[in-house]
Amino acid sequence: MTSRRWFLALACTSLLCVVPLGHGFYKTGGVTEKITIAASSFVGSLTDGQKSKVLLPIDSPLQSDWHIIPKDTRKGLQLNEMDERQRQGAMVLLRSVLSEMGYRKSTQIMHMENLLKELEAGKTNTPLRDSTRYYFTVFGTPQPGQKWGLSIEGHHLSLNFLMNGDRVVSSTPQAFASNPAIVRIENKSDVPVGRRMLRLEETLAFELVHSLSDKQRAVAILTDKAPRENRTLGVPQPTPQAPVGIAVWQLAAPQQTLLKELVNEYINAVPDEIADDRRNAIEGAGGWDAVFFSWEGALQTGIGHSYRVQGPTFLIEFVNTQPDAAGNIANHVHCIWRDIRGDFGVTL
Repeated sequence: MTSRRWFLALACTSLLCVVPLGHGFYKTGGVTEKITIAASSFVGSLTDGQKSKVLLPIDSPLQSDWHIIPKDTRKGLQLNEMDERQRQGAMVLLRSVLSEMGYRKSTQIMHMENLLKELEAGKTNTPLRDSTRYYFTVFGTPQPGQKWGLSIEGHHLSLNFLMNGDRVVSSTPQAFASNPAIVRIENKSDVPVGRRMLRLEETLAFELVHSLSDKQRAVAILTDKAPRENRTLGVPQPTPQAPVGIAVWQLAAPQQTLLKELVNEYINAVPDEIADDRRNAIEGAGGWDAVFFSWEGALQTGIGHSYRVQGPTFLIEFVNTQPDAAGNIANHVHCIWRDIRGDFGVTL
């Protein structure tokens, strides 16, 4: 079975395996229990040789070694090194740490590798494109009540979690990206023309910045040139910076609603319990009035643009400046959610 056909079949099979509340590990228990059971089952399906790649010590420095660029090697075990049953277990584990929306985004990002492979065929010095080249790593032992971590990562996707006792104590960095952001050409990879990846992360921000008055724009827009890349991409722990731009309390009520919808698009990529922890952290650290929005670059699509949203507990970075694989300018999105207090469970 080709990687494209396998991926589509596996994604559908995994959804059928885990979505119904009356089946599998979603029947009882909190989110940490569900994740732990899924991880334990996945690890238990592996050979000793595979476990040597998947299982790393809880204090391994590789836990904070993350990135979403194409890389020749990464920590962990790739999907393409697993048999069918193990791959299904890996996808169930992926599903356990995400909401339905987050899981859909992740699987679409993985499948986009098939389109990139098609678009880049015949070009020289292009990275290896493979929808099964996504790596799973477990730090420590996934058992109830234990402290253990999880990384799921590959091109344009990085998901990182730390469990401790009965809680998910860290769920960052969370990075989603897409090239192309909007599919513009016919293809043989089952990606429909017009599909827009990470749509709301972009359209809500445009709607917000277009709603600003001239006075508000003077505060919110930092420069007319966007950075080429996210400032904290691949950085283990960003140096805390003072927020820039316009504060939520300076926005009108409809604008505040737009900003909250934008932030919630990032928050809601994970299960409700984890998402609620993220929102409660915002409320407990000065509330939404302590959140700032800033913009860099053009105010229309097709030209490089970027924004940041920052509060005492989180940082969002969105950049769309690079061309897609077909050469369309500013059609290549990177967006990241980080914990200002420390990613990977680290307390700064």
